[in-house]
Order: sequence, then structure tokens, then C-alpha cells
Amino acid sequence: MSATAPPVIATSGNKKSGNTTAATPFKTRLPKGNWWIGLILPLSILALWQAASWYRWVPPIFLPSPAVTAKAFFKMLFADSFHKDFWESISIVSQAFIYGSLAALGLGVAAGLSKNVERFLGPTFDSIRHIPGIAWLPLIVLWLGIGAPAKVLVIAKTVFFPVFLNTLQGIRSVDKNYVELAKVLTLTRSQLVRKVIIPSAVPSIMVSLRYSAGLAWAMVVVAEGLSGLHGVGFLIFRAQALLMTDQLLVCMVVIGLVGFGIDRLMFLLQKRVLRWKQGFDG
Repeated sequence: MSATAPPVIATSGNKKSGNTTAATPFKTRLPKGNWWIGLILPLSILALWQAASWYRWVPPIFLPSPAVTAKAFFKMLFADSFHKDFWESISIVSQAFIYGSLAALGLGVAAGLSKNVERFLGPTFDSIRHIPGIAWLPLIVLWLGIGAPAKVLVIAKTVFFPVFLNTLQGIRSVDKNYVELAKVLTLTRSQLVRKVIIPSAVPSIMVSLRYSAGLAWAMVVVAEGLSGLHGVGFLIFRAQALLMTDQLLVCMVVIGLVGFGIDRLMFLLQKRVLRWKQGFDG
């Protein structure tokens, strides 16, 4: 046996242990109050915008000041029924996201669990997914008109493929050791799917859902701008045509803030669902 005494590890309960101090984990070196760091860049952009307007670096007709843009927002909100266009866009995005995600999850799980299903769907899906949603829009408008169903279908197609591919890949990436262990434990195929395969694929699925939610919100602007008489996308294209730059900036800011909000909600949902999964916090 070695005569060397084991090292003493200082804990929070030991007030004194010679000159030994507890090692500080890396993540605790950074103060938790650093949330304000995320405000530096947007506030800098706002200041640069104000300076460009104040010093006339850009003509006001092309870049109204933040104050003029704020006035335009309240005018649009109370005089032009901006909230109705906004909620119509939200409704379209919500429907498209739900329909596209549910279809992608169902078919992605089926293809991931069966090679024959993947072979059956693969050639067709690989061809369709390379055709942009906007390319489908004129044809779908001919079929369904310029109402909400056409936009929902186009956006649902955009949502479908990221979720489908990530679901398929997530299932196929399950560690073989887990599958072998399930066989040793004599789990049935149903138990294998519920207790091993699906939980292992959930991280990949949640990432795809978060990405697709933002993609759907971005896509609605284009869909409404090219075929529609309502919605935030229509307002952007109308403002561009009539050179109403203040309203154009209002729509852009609203789109950015709502997109940020959607991403934060999906992040919190992802964090909630994957609370069992520990990883590097940075």
C-alpha cells in the first residue's frame, strides 16, 4: 500500500482546510447577470440608425428616423387595422406549422422504422424537396385561389422537409449499443420504439421544429407578398410599391421581433422537453 495520503478536497461545508481551496468550475466563472450583453448589438444598430437619420447620411425618404417609424407604427395600429393583418399572418403560420410538422413526424417515424417505407418515399420526396415553395405558389394559387389555403399549403411544404429529414436521421442515428441492450432485455418492438428509439431521436426532432417554426414565419412574408391582399407580407410589398418607407420599416421590425419571440418560445419548449439531457453550457 502507498503511504501517500489521499488529497483533501475542499467542500462548501469546510470553512478551513489549510491552504486548499475548492476548484471553481468553468461555468461559474462567468457571472449570471450577463443577460445585458445581448442588448449591445441591437442598441448599437439603433444608435447607428438614429445617427444616419440625424446627419442625413441617407435621405429621409429612404431611411426614416426611429421616431418617424414609431409614429407610423401607431398610425398603422390604430388607423389602418395593422393588428388584423398581423393576426391573419400568425393564423396562417400556425396552421401551416401544425399541419406540416404532424405530417413530417408521422412519415419520418415510419420511414425511420422501415427501410421499405424509406425506399418508397425517397425518390419522390428527394425530387419534390428541391423545388422551392415559391415555385409551387403560382400553380397552387391556380388551384386554390389567393386565399389562406394556398399560403398554408406552401408554407406547410416548407416546414415538412426539415422536420421529416431530421426525424428520419434522428431515428437512424440511435446508438446500436442501445438497440443491442434492448434485445438483451427482451424488449418487444413496440417497447424498443417507445423507450429507446423515439427518446434518442427527440433532440434531433426538437432542433428541426425550432428551425422550421422560424422558417414558416419568414415564408409567410413572401407568400402573402406574392399572392394576397392581407397580412404583413402584403403590407411590405405595398409599402415598397408606394415608397412608404416608414411602414416598410415597421413591418420589418415587427417581423424580426416576432421571429425572435417564436424562436425563444421554441427554445424554451426544447429546453423543457430535453431537460433530462445534459450538455456543454458554454
